[in-house]
Amino acid sequence: MAANGGALSQPVLSRFTQSLKKKFYVTKTAPKKSYGYLRLLLSSNPSKLDFFYLAVGIIAAMAAGVPFPLLGILFGELVDELNTASCAKSQDQDVGNLQSSVNTKVILIVYVSIANFFAIYIHTGCFSLFGERLVRRMRENYFRGLLRQEIAFFDDLPAGDVASCLTSDIETIRSGVSEKVGIVISSFSYLLGAYVVSFIKDAKLAAMLVSLVPAYILMAAVGGKYVGRYTSRVSEHIGAATATASECLSNVALVQAFGAGPRLEAKFTINLQKAQKDGLKKAFAAAAQFGFLFFIAYSANALAFWQGARTIAQGSDSGVTAGAVYTVIFLLVDASFIISQVAPFLQIFAAAAAASERIQSVVDRSSNIDGTNVSGGRMSSVLENTSLVFPAGKHTAIVGPSGSGKSTVAALATRLYDLHSGRILLDANDIRDVNVRFLRSRIGVVQQDSCLLDRSILENIAHGLVNSIHADNGSILVGSTLSDIAKSVLAGQNFQAVVAAQSSAVVDIIERVREAAVLADADGFISDLEFGYATMIGSSGNQLSGGQKQRIALARALVKDPAVLILDEATASLDTASERQIQSALTKVIHGRTTISIAHRLSTVKDADNIIVLKDGYVVEQGSHSELIARDETYANMVETQTVQTNASSTTPSSGYERTSESRRGIPYDSAKSPIIEKEAFTDSDQTVNETPKEQLVDPLGSQRSTWSTIRGITSLSRPQLIFVFLGIAAATTVGGAFSGEAVIFGHTIGALSPCRSPASIRASGNLFGLLFFVFALLVLSANVVSGSSFGKVAEKMVFKVRILAFRALFHQDLEWHSSNGRTPALLLSYLSTDAAALAGLSGTTVGTIVSIMVNLMAGILMTHIIAWKIAIVLLATLPILLGAGIMRLRVLAQLQNRHQLAYATSVGITIEAVNSIRTVASLGLEHELLAVYNRSLASPYKASFKEIAVADFWLATAYSVSNLIYALAYWWGTKQVVAGLYSQTQFFIVLPALLFSAQSCGQMFALAPDFSKARVASAKLLDLIDIGPAKLTHRGDIVTETEKGDDLEAGSKATSMPLDQHGIRIDFRNVHFSYPARPHLTALKAINLEILPGQFCALVGPSGAGKSTILSLLELFYTPKYGRIEFDGSSTFDRDRVALVPQDSHLFDESVRFNVGLGARPGHEATDEEIETACKLANIHETITSLPEEYSTRCGPNGDRFSGGQKQRLSIARALVRQPGLLLLDEPTSALDAESEEHFQDTLGRVCSRMTIVAIAHRLRTIQKASVIFLIEDGRCVDRGTHEELFERNASYRANALHQSLGT
Repeated sequence: MAANGGALSQPVLSRFTQSLKKKFYVTKTAPKKSYGYLRLLLSSNPSKLDFFYLAVGIIAAMAAGVPFPLLGILFGELVDELNTASCAKSQDQDVGNLQSSVNTKVILIVYVSIANFFAIYIHTGCFSLFGERLVRRMRENYFRGLLRQEIAFFDDLPAGDVASCLTSDIETIRSGVSEKVGIVISSFSYLLGAYVVSFIKDAKLAAMLVSLVPAYILMAAVGGKYVGRYTSRVSEHIGAATATASECLSNVALVQAFGAGPRLEAKFTINLQKAQKDGLKKAFAAAAQFGFLFFIAYSANALAFWQGARTIAQGSDSGVTAGAVYTVIFLLVDASFIISQVAPFLQIFAAAAAASERIQSVVDRSSNIDGTNVSGGRMSSVLENTSLVFPAGKHTAIVGPSGSGKSTVAALATRLYDLHSGRILLDANDIRDVNVRFLRSRIGVVQQDSCLLDRSILENIAHGLVNSIHADNGSILVGSTLSDIAKSVLAGQNFQAVVAAQSSAVVDIIERVREAAVLADADGFISDLEFGYATMIGSSGNQLSGGQKQRIALARALVKDPAVLILDEATASLDTASERQIQSALTKVIHGRTTISIAHRLSTVKDADNIIVLKDGYVVEQGSHSELIARDETYANMVETQTVQTNASSTTPSSGYERTSESRRGIPYDSAKSPIIEKEAFTDSDQTVNETPKEQLVDPLGSQRSTWSTIRGITSLSRPQLIFVFLGIAAATTVGGAFSGEAVIFGHTIGALSPCRSPASIRASGNLFGLLFFVFALLVLSANVVSGSSFGKVAEKMVFKVRILAFRALFHQDLEWHSSNGRTPALLLSYLSTDAAALAGLSGTTVGTIVSIMVNLMAGILMTHIIAWKIAIVLLATLPILLGAGIMRLRVLAQLQNRHQLAYATSVGITIEAVNSIRTVASLGLEHELLAVYNRSLASPYKASFKEIAVADFWLATAYSVSNLIYALAYWWGTKQVVAGLYSQTQFFIVLPALLFSAQSCGQMFALAPDFSKARVASAKLLDLIDIGPAKLTHRGDIVTETEKGDDLEAGSKATSMPLDQHGIRIDFRNVHFSYPARPHLTALKAINLEILPGQFCALVGPSGAGKSTILSLLELFYTPKYGRIEFDGSSTFDRDRVALVPQDSHLFDESVRFNVGLGARPGHEATDEEIETACKLANIHETITSLPEEYSTRCGPNGDRFSGGQKQRLSIARALVRQPGLLLLDEPTSALDAESEEHFQDTLGRVCSRMTIVAIAHRLRTIQKASVIFLIEDGRCVDRGTHEELFERNASYRANALHQSLGT
């Protein structure tokens, strides 16, 4: 794998401004645009098919609104005939022709209803498909837009913010661009048709009612403005909260290790409180908009009846019959009712337009580093007036303290950032003139953090080929071929057999992957895995050890066969044996290739052609290893501090403290404490793994909870707001009852406006009923505002509580639960994002509408049976058909929601992973590959949704069109009763609108079925999760969070006393066996027996993957042994609060330095500033922090990216030390530290080891050479133990490692 290397030559890096703070920013930002609803519909580059769906949907929706005005004409004629019949009957005249005329009109209504059914079905289907396609394009365009951005864009973009966009925002948009669009268009088509007919029938009355149109438009515009504004704010706050949850779920081991759940919950809660505050404002704005729409409708009715009465009273002089006036009033009243019912849709549309702004702002944003265009993406300075030369074909090493600018050189060389000034030349060409993708195709990088994607090992290594000189088989690398191979092997097929069946191109790729794995010393451990190269490595590679991940990352770089190879701490997590093998292989690989090595472990770079020493952004010296040693300056001092003692006269190891007092017992586990399961040692290796507790078998993808149980659970959560629930129900009942009251007034009005009566009586009736309608208008306005606001408050409070209880329940579960049953951070995040958003979709106006519709239905049935039961009972028989259609639609949508939950959660997981791994993605040029994987994850639910849409919309069309048939039946049967003299015309016209409004209301209610269905499914899942949390729905009042005690998360003045360990903890491993839940067939630990005394400093050494980190995981109570037992101070129970961990991956949360270090404090204790500063001084990071402009208030950025790897590691050490623990666990604590910081850390351990027990894992033997006892772990067993001197004398492998790390001249 040799290649001729290019040269990075002088002046490579030049002057930067500002000082040490590593903060990235961009100077070019896209102007903020306003994305109206129409712009949303036409966004994301619709195809001809999309325009076809849109056009057909609009036409069909407009056609669906036409039948209602036609029905109005027929009903008006029928009123004239009934009036004629009534007058004739009062004069004992024959009315025999009336029934024949009614029969004819009923047949016409049936025909119109059939046509209406097809029109509704077509427009709902078209808009559902249009919406699905639009949302899919928006998902893809958003992800593509993200991948297009320069790295600086992501420095302040938490991955959880991306998750929020792809869950709550996308779901809001989906709800606003689907079948509801057609329903609103058909409603306005109805309104337009109603005005046309009304002008024909009574132009004066219709002209007076034209005022409805501008009033509706004004209310829609004003209300939409405020609803959209507050919706945007809510989305921003929810995005910030989701970002916190995403960080926590991706680092659940760290959260549990420090019992940091309550502190991070407080941070999570602050953003939820902001969202709740704006959500309440949004609820009030929507309720006011809704109420004023009703007010306008009822006021128009009042005007219509008043003017209609005056017209009828004029008799034949007006030229307008009572039937014509009825037609106008009926159509405009009914149209007003329909428009009022679609008011919740207007809120949904406004919310969708607002939600699209965040997505489109990314889609429309131009990258500052894209192709050959450069426009000023900058990074503040880590380097000052620096010039470097990396000769072609030579190996150049860069060493120096943490934060001196070493990794910055790598980032600039791959153009992850652009310079503020100066130039970087590649073979005399400014890299800003070179296409970025071409540049990165020639550079292979192994980054400081070994970032792997949640794929198979085969795919991860093959990622190095995607953007390389060997990318001829791009379709294979970007396609699903390698993924399918892995799936086949995981399904039980033989790897060799599967590969043999592939094309020669695929075989060639796999051979290249194997060669690279051999060079990286990864082939051995990969072959030992059950599925070999097909093994899935989990989220962020968490199924592998740090050393295994680093070897795969190295293989990924080597398979690329790059012209320039950049190794940024490429072997920091490797044991010495693996490092030696890789160094030997690299010697051959880098021959003739431009190589840049960045390292703290100087033994890895002593053979470099040139070694550059950086300090504070400046070059302080450079030369070969021997030359720099001869100078006896900075580099020579670094070498001296890293040299491992290799003789028996070294410093005596720390003495252990023998405890003589009675052992203290721990407290059983609740939230931060755990029982260690005691088991007798088994000799049968085939013994089955322990049965998983029942509560851990909760299905993360669905719920078996019944609807009634879900309602009870939600009711329990709403109990503290019962007064607002009752207030909302009372107000919604008033609204629902108003429809029946309207029917009573309507019936009496029609009876009173009969031409058989005197003009004076008609005018008086018109005045009275017009006034009553206006009173109704004021009543309904108030009731809607109260209903929407009350239910809005209940909804916001409930969703707030559910999110917190779900967050709490997630972090109440142990690490074993999080890693079993296919649970991933992305899937678990869907509880707090997708499911909570679906529950939040039942906003105040939506719930109020549903309640008022149900009240209207019951009131209508009851009242009509009292007034005219013979008419009502026949019409009631049609109700099951109407309700049945709606219920069937709910079932279809619920099944759709459950079936595709995993697919959507997987797609969101891909985007979160991409953002968290953006440096790796950019360096490897994986943008197209990730897009392909993302699209494949959405393909299945997208295709399957077509069938569900067809079925669901059939039932929706049925629910809407059945109301027309009920109209026909009502007129046919009602007129028979009137003609027969059983009921009066007034009674008939009370029963008719009462039941018909109820029927129409049911149709509108089922249009909200998708929101209700998603909310029901989401509620069941969330309640299942809460049930396995600490709350278990037993609470009777509002939950109390830390934030409610004060919003200052960092207040150090309220510190409480904290009992401290004085002498450390005794630990005994007795015949411990362990297998990880994800790989139960592989035994990670085999009959481990360890004895660690209180106050003792002990170390675990051995090859990568030997089981060292597993021992620390058991000590942290993340898992329980398969069999055997672990005792702490002689007890099998232990308090995790007494343990502090420095993990291998030093993750920092996107908060201040003070917050991150303070997370280490014991639960219930807020670390004071003095304690935090003391810990930072011990970790040798205090001076770095105080040199920053904001000192301890400096934000660490997403994933702590504002700091270098070494600085993050020192902050991680400070976080552990601030706890003042009885047991300190160190997992490779100095892997990213420079020599000076490492030496300082040694001194710190010496000062604190007498007060605590220390268990350290290290590949750098200098870190642990003063340990009281060193355990040599190999293949899950403890093969030797002793001091450094003892092991050096008697153990060949240990001695070889020590000699390899001993640097000399």
